[in-house]
Amino acid sequence: MTAILTKPAEQVRDHEKHRLTSVTGIAGLGLDAIASVAYGPEAIVLVLAAAGSVGMGATIPVTIAIVLLLLLLVATYRQVIAAFPDGGGAYTVATRHLGRSAGLVAAASLVIDYVLNVAVSVAAGVAALTSAFPALLAWTPELCVVVLLVIAAINLRGIAMSARLFALPAAVFVVAVLIVVGIGLIHGGPVHPLPAPTQPVTVGSVGILLVLAAFGNGCAALTGVEAIANATPSFRKPRQRRARTAEAGLGLLLGVLLISLAVVIDRYGARPVAGRTILSLVTEGSLGNGVGYVVVQLSTVVLLALAANTSYGGLPVLAAKLAADDFLPHVFGLRADRMVHRYGVFVLAALSGALLIGTAGNVNILVPLFAIGVFVGFLLCQVGMFRHWREVRGRAWRWKAAFSVFGAAMTAAALLVVTASKFLEGGWLIVLVLPLLVVGFTVVRRAYQRIGAAIDVDAMPAQPRRTGCVVVVPVVSITRLAAESLSTAMSMGDRVVALHVAFDDETEANRKFAERWQQWRPDVPLVMLDSAHRTIDEPIVRYVKSLPEGRVVVLIGEIEPTRLWERILRNRRGAVVARAVGRRTCAVVCRLRFRLT
Repeated sequence: MTAILTKPAEQVRDHEKHRLTSVTGIAGLGLDAIASVAYGPEAIVLVLAAAGSVGMGATIPVTIAIVLLLLLLVATYRQVIAAFPDGGGAYTVATRHLGRSAGLVAAASLVIDYVLNVAVSVAAGVAALTSAFPALLAWTPELCVVVLLVIAAINLRGIAMSARLFALPAAVFVVAVLIVVGIGLIHGGPVHPLPAPTQPVTVGSVGILLVLAAFGNGCAALTGVEAIANATPSFRKPRQRRARTAEAGLGLLLGVLLISLAVVIDRYGARPVAGRTILSLVTEGSLGNGVGYVVVQLSTVVLLALAANTSYGGLPVLAAKLAADDFLPHVFGLRADRMVHRYGVFVLAALSGALLIGTAGNVNILVPLFAIGVFVGFLLCQVGMFRHWREVRGRAWRWKAAFSVFGAAMTAAALLVVTASKFLEGGWLIVLVLPLLVVGFTVVRRAYQRIGAAIDVDAMPAQPRRTGCVVVVPVVSITRLAAESLSTAMSMGDRVVALHVAFDDETEANRKFAERWQQWRPDVPLVMLDSAHRTIDEPIVRYVKSLPEGRVVVLIGEIEPTRLWERILRNRRGAVVARAVGRRTCAVVCRLRFRLT
């Protein structure tokens, strides 16, 4: 008879409480995309400003092209959410419709992007802070680690908790930027004078390569739009509707901010100034250097640092999907009481921390590595959705398939541009690491297959049967611990043997122990093992190996004091024996905790 387990209604409601709504979904999974407003337009201007006023005239067209690609991606990922509500995004789509290898490439690209997003976001936030307070510059790596630990600790309380905490800074930033661009759109030029540009003009005309380079730089603003589709299971029911609403809201918000900022940059004639960001220049032109300027700058600092939260919402869910498919250790699939994949959070924090420490939190080293990985996922997702519509068909499937083909062509072109423009600046490292990750996933999968074959996972094993079992109990002295251990052993096996390791230089103590055993008469045979080198593990291992029985259990009794500080007084002999027997024999090791009262 099979028992059917059901979850209590209270438990279901509690789980839903720790999931995302459409609004908190934007705050929890969209901070990376929203924060790109602070550096996306600047990345475009830094390239185009080299051609002077003629080059700056291309700011709006380049931004429009990026926003069109953004809308294309948002529409695609809304389709992904509807078709694949279990999450995983590009990995799930590519695996289902393009094969396992394509799926692993998509997964590897997303893992790289998530780790880099955390490192870049934290480093950029700390860089903005040290720009405002130069005295902190020497502490950049330490500040990066502190910010990283704070964000990771908050996410261990659940993605819904982090979304609620980070919603206010995100709202302040968006409202502040909207005020800045609103003033800029109303006025034909800057309300307050801007400082003179410091970047030299090196070319006098705008070529296709310059425009493509600006487009490739600006595509950094598109990172993060896939996170909602990857983490659809993190939303409350109805998950698909809420996730699709959040995806659309994020795309609309980001598109409006990018286009309006580009228009204001063009109207203000903002040019690169050493030590200043383009957003700070535009803010100064609209609000001056007063309180409004400070609010925008501080909210930018906070949001850039918090943009790392997008990865904490996406990578643990992706890792859980990979673990379910045997491409990562199954421990990544475990969830804590607040629906948190803790091991994914821990590993993401560790990898990002290592990257931040290795680069000393230098944004200029990290940024060239950004955006390449995510565009690989974009491309595979578009191609996979084309195959999906061809197989599923349904209403207006030809239009949807054609849309996916167009999206694949656009993202492929963007991937080529981004990779070519960033390759020599560090992008080659991504090209190297991505296949290594794929190999790692494959190795884990093969290991699980080998283990599964060894224990007949996919076959019907033989019927369980009772076999003879000998239980070996190491005994140091005749105490209540020995009595409890032997009593437990008698209920476990057919035969029980007590072992006592006798040191050669303690002849009298060994004789007294044997006499007391005869007086005690526990109805268990005692085997005295000689130890010439005063080791306890080696004689026990030799004895266990010499036993002819097929089933051997080594039961190790250990005292557990009630006071925590008293636990440091234990001699740890049990741990030494357990480790040696477990590693060097096929015996089952059981450790019996004898709690003192």
